[in-house]
Amino acid sequence: MNRQPPTRRVLRGLLPALRPHRRMVARTILSCLIDQAALVVLVTWLAHIVGRAVTEHAAPDPATVCVLGGLVLLRAVATWWQMDLSHDLAYRVLAELRVRIYDGLARSAPARIAGRRSGDLAATAMNDIETLEFFYAHTTAQLFASGLVFMSGTAVLGVIDPWPALAVLPVAAALMAHPLLGDRGRTLRGDQVRTATAGLSADAVDTVDGIRELLAHNALDRRRRQLAAAGRRLALAQRAEARHDGAFLAVQDILVALALIAVVAAIATAGDGSPGAWAPAALALAVSVLAPVAAGADALRQAGSLRAAAARVMAAIDAPPAAPPPARPIPLPGGRVGVRLRNLRFSYGDVPVLRGLDLTIPPGRTLALVGASGAGKTTVAHLLARFWDPTDGTVELVTAGGAVDLRDLTDNELRSAVALVGQDASLFHGTLRDNLRLAVPDADDDLLNRVIRQCGVDRIAATLPHGLDSIVGERGATLSGGQRARVALARALLTDPGVLILDEATAHLDTVGDAELARLLAGRDTTTIVIAHRPATIRRAHHIAVLENGQVVEEGTWDTLTSTDSALRRLLSTTATHGRISDR
Repeated sequence: MNRQPPTRRVLRGLLPALRPHRRMVARTILSCLIDQAALVVLVTWLAHIVGRAVTEHAAPDPATVCVLGGLVLLRAVATWWQMDLSHDLAYRVLAELRVRIYDGLARSAPARIAGRRSGDLAATAMNDIETLEFFYAHTTAQLFASGLVFMSGTAVLGVIDPWPALAVLPVAAALMAHPLLGDRGRTLRGDQVRTATAGLSADAVDTVDGIRELLAHNALDRRRRQLAAAGRRLALAQRAEARHDGAFLAVQDILVALALIAVVAAIATAGDGSPGAWAPAALALAVSVLAPVAAGADALRQAGSLRAAAARVMAAIDAPPAAPPPARPIPLPGGRVGVRLRNLRFSYGDVPVLRGLDLTIPPGRTLALVGASGAGKTTVAHLLARFWDPTDGTVELVTAGGAVDLRDLTDNELRSAVALVGQDASLFHGTLRDNLRLAVPDADDDLLNRVIRQCGVDRIAATLPHGLDSIVGERGATLSGGQRARVALARALLTDPGVLILDEATAHLDTVGDAELARLLAGRDTTTIVIAHRPATIRRAHHIAVLENGQVVEEGTWDTLTSTDSALRRLLSTTATHGRISDR
């Protein structure tokens, strides 16, 4: 698929991030203005002193030397001030943008991140954001200050001698127009570099995550060759960008050299009307006012790669929500919580998964949701967690006080009422205690200890060097699959949810662990939806619903459904022959 390069409007989308920092932006522009103006005055005055020394044999007086020293000091302080302010401003804005990226991903997940590689997402959150540092630290303030210094310096030059000023103006116009020529190609090359960088980052993350599998299957050399190919693609993209950047800088140097020749020619042809001792000053002023213009042109040159990074960042920030917040939230009435699904329809793109599903789960009951691969079990779980909204129909939480559509609940109230534990629940690189308290950071120790005993996490902690304060590693790498499942379950139960969804959460548990989990849930007043493949797990449920082609085709108890030639019996028979029940 051909990608369209980002447009110039993308960079304008970065400017609103400066609004909360108006005063700092103003101070940055002022410091940049003082820095550039001090340099122009210093160079011009020194050239005038040299001109007087040559033409009039006049040495500078002590006051002039003191003023020159003051200008040197002023320029040094202004340079430090400008660098400090501009980078302080840039990194403040980047920190805010990074949080907004995470907010955008969270708001649109999992729809936006489905199919996206974690390395690609990390490249947007880190590399692309860092690329924008140049825009906020060096582009906005510098362009404003450069324009003001150029106009003021050219006006002064016109007073000294109009001919050098007339020679400078067309060169300045050419310098600023030059970056706009071939801008589309520059933007496309920048996009290719950013895309190749993100691809290499994603490949590297995948390699590190799967290093054990690569070693086990003797695929490390093949993977190394793939990484090398990705690195070569990035190098080619960077080389193309660097080659064109080099040509740009060469043209820029030629234009400045032409300006210098034109100014010299203008002064030389002035004849008796030449400014005498001011001739070197006019030459120095003409060249020095072009320096900020050249710097501004260089900033515009880099807009290509900035535009590509900005497009990726803004796409993440402005991602539409997969589940929009309610316009008028409705509080969930107190009491035990049940679930009601009515005429539920949902599609992944053009692929329908749920086709008018109806299901009711009374409060405090356990439902086993079973079905073959692609039947829609995990989709039901994700709709209950409101990762997506249904295409049609309603998902409702039902209490004694009435039913509330999930779309009318605030996110905080929904997350407090519904907890989802998946087969591959993520653990973070931190302590076991921190991972347990992820949803309830302020959980007291008595509650924490009670839940970890109920879920058997205390036995896990006893095997670790520092107990609950042991580091579990990235994605819980130091724990087994069954141990991670227990931690994920304990983390969910700490929230005391009204509805608990276990999507293959017991797959990593042995039969003893599965039975322990069943006893634990039987002692809780929680509505539980279990997606499982083990007959023993399904049998323990109060009620069983069988899904086929996105619809509930059969409901009942274990005894009822297994006493006849039911869909459940056929499914269990197929599972026993071909393996576990999988799902989308």
